[in-house]
Amino acid sequence: MLTLVTGGRGRIGAALTTLLHQGGHPVRAASRNPAELNPPPGVPAVTCDLDDPDTFPAALDGVDAVFLYANPAHIDAFLTAARTAGVRHIALLSSSSVLLPDPATNPIAAEHHAVERALIASPLTTTLLRPGEFATNAYQWSGAFRSGRPVGLPYPRSEGSPIHETDIAEAALAVLTEPALQGAAYHLTGPESLSAAAQVEILSGASGTPVTVEEMTPAAWQEAMSPFMPAHVTEGLLGYWAATDGRRAEVTDAVAALTGHPARTFAAWAAEHAAAFRR
Repeated sequence: MLTLVTGGRGRIGAALTTLLHQGGHPVRAASRNPAELNPPPGVPAVTCDLDDPDTFPAALDGVDAVFLYANPAHIDAFLTAARTAGVRHIALLSSSSVLLPDPATNPIAAEHHAVERALIASPLTTTLLRPGEFATNAYQWSGAFRSGRPVGLPYPRSEGSPIHETDIAEAALAVLTEPALQGAAYHLTGPESLSAAAQVEILSGASGTPVTVEEMTPAAWQEAMSPFMPAHVTEGLLGYWAATDGRRAEVTDAVAALTGHPARTFAAWAAEHAAAFRR
């Protein structure tokens, strides 16, 4: 069973490629620029640009399963090429945002929702991985930590259940290699609900860097983020944080069910990545 891993430069795609290879599963790493990939020795790197359908046939040749990032631009062409190549199973890295009301119009959920709908309508076996907040989102605060500035939060009491990227990769490994787990949807979360302010406090303790939290208005935060994020994304995030302000985030046991171990804590992630938050 040869697996094509799209998004091979990303943390999850790279980790999954390594896990598949270590487990003796044939794997092909893919990216729009394969020269930038660094897969394990013996793992081929190929071009697969989800914005360029001309790259699909060669990347999919001989492939049985695909780990797919959610890009709706040419999803119908990708599915056509996958069926032609004989692909039998696609595991999609989706998002728990599709579980929100009206995901088709939600600025965060819309792309994931569109790809999910296309996959579900296809004859291919589809497994949906729907992680919530990534622990890696905390990197957005690293600049404030290193510079000694306060961490500005528009909704410091908004809660999430941040998930370690390794848990997502291990969950993907499970569904790609265990047929009994395929064809289902999994809401992946970390093991606990934490406010944004609590996450900052955990990072401060792990890194040994004192830091304060400064509550800012949504408008001021959006203006500060405008050079880095499009307006529809910042608006979507602000809406989500407002809806979860002071509300405990959902915690599931999907990671444990798929991997056989409890989901890693945010404190564990903070300890592993503490260097990024030190002055």
